[in-house]
Amino acid sequence: MLTKSDPDEIQSFLIDASNMQGGHAARVVFPDSIEEVCEVLARATRERTPLAVSGAGTGVVGGRVPFGGTVLATDRLNRIKEISFEGEEGGPHSHAAACGWAIAEAGVVLADFQRAVEARGMLYPPDPTERSCYLGGSVATNASGARTFKYGPTRHYIRRLKIALATGDVLDLARGAVHADKDGRIRLPLDGGRRSLLARLPSYQMPHTRKHASGYYVARGMDALDLFIGSEGTLGVICEVETTLLPKPEGVLSGGVFFKTLEDLLAFVREARDASLKTRGENKSRGAELHSMIDARALEYLDDRSLEFLSDKFPLIPGGAAGAIFFEQETTAQTEESLMALWLALLERHHALVDDSWFATSERDRAQIREFRHALPVLVNEWLAHHQQRKVSTDMAVPDAEFARILSFYRETLNASRLQYVIFGHIGDNHVHVNILPRDACEAATARDIYRRFVEEIVRAGGTISAEHGIGKLKRDYLRALYTEAHLREMAALKKNLDPACILGRGNIFPEEFLRQ
Repeated sequence: MLTKSDPDEIQSFLIDASNMQGGHAARVVFPDSIEEVCEVLARATRERTPLAVSGAGTGVVGGRVPFGGTVLATDRLNRIKEISFEGEEGGPHSHAAACGWAIAEAGVVLADFQRAVEARGMLYPPDPTERSCYLGGSVATNASGARTFKYGPTRHYIRRLKIALATGDVLDLARGAVHADKDGRIRLPLDGGRRSLLARLPSYQMPHTRKHASGYYVARGMDALDLFIGSEGTLGVICEVETTLLPKPEGVLSGGVFFKTLEDLLAFVREARDASLKTRGENKSRGAELHSMIDARALEYLDDRSLEFLSDKFPLIPGGAAGAIFFEQETTAQTEESLMALWLALLERHHALVDDSWFATSERDRAQIREFRHALPVLVNEWLAHHQQRKVSTDMAVPDAEFARILSFYRETLNASRLQYVIFGHIGDNHVHVNILPRDACEAATARDIYRRFVEEIVRAGGTISAEHGIGKLKRDYLRALYTEAHLREMAALKKNLDPACILGRGNIFPEEFLRQ
């Protein structure tokens, strides 16, 4: 097993995309197998040495940044073991929509995994913006993205995990094998069922939002597998992942459409979202897909300030637009024309600037529209580097009925502050990212105060403080706004059940003080 301790060689493992400062560790270890992972964990538990799990470093909440101890890097757990069609000999059973499955280790790059799957004519739906993340990291954070509007987050596509616990035990857990009992207890099988570990779930209820990544997943009668998905490296080390695969769509219709008023844009989104959800409900009830009805797989928003940021790079953006929506829908050769007509009629009903908008059906043209959507974060980061500041960015979501009010609250609060900002993101799931862009230290302090006001208002609206990026270390203090002290102690007690020496992911999700109680 490779070990590195030279400060220059390990520096890149002490940071992530959050730019959190001060990370340090004595060494970084690179296991080649789950057995070596267990060896590292068992030793760390015996010696009570903190251990941070390192994926690709694409996280934005400081989750992998260590403050002492050892870093366990999953880089060498990088093998795709199997990609198979459903029904092939030896294939496990899955739900009716699935057409296959794949087994891969945690250190496989998500983009490489998706390319390998698509080469076999199948689709792995999770699509975080940063596809250079590792598969294991995407499971540990329950990653989502633009396609989550149709397909849901990573959780929906995980059918089995091999997890190394802090004690050195291996948990091989398949979906459907273990559920919580009526009292919220889960009995996890070890050593092939010869031993077991009893854990009790926290008593809180999660917010009623379509996306939620704030603390441990909890639901009545829940599948034990869901406890580890999104647990941010605090309950165990994900070593191997078995995923569900879906049929690869034949074609995709994309649009980048502009609106003169925000009211028209929001009305368009409401109708497109409601139509899509209705289509899926009818698909489910009939047991067949309605290919010729509106069913967006992505509905993404860019506000007017975002368009200003992008205008130099994309001069065809119409002047005076109040915002833009990026949408996608899957098509076939038979439905492409009729679906385009449906979308155009919907856009015209809501007074979109259709003549100035962009549409694509070919992969080349779709890539250009996706570049328009994904160029904004890069430009924002360049702006911040020029001003030598860090952005203050939200990752919050609310129920459908609250979104328009919350968006107005964001805009009115920020306009009154005179701070620079852009708002963009996953409007189909009522989940947009407000990026506040301070120009100096004084504005940075104001931005942080505004962020706290946003947290309080989101919680009052029944929303979640993190919809997709997780809590990590940067947002752990804000979790107190969502859950009570008693709930945080319950979360800590659950962790201590699985990690008795509290070595894993120290400082992630909740403050260390709860682990000492």
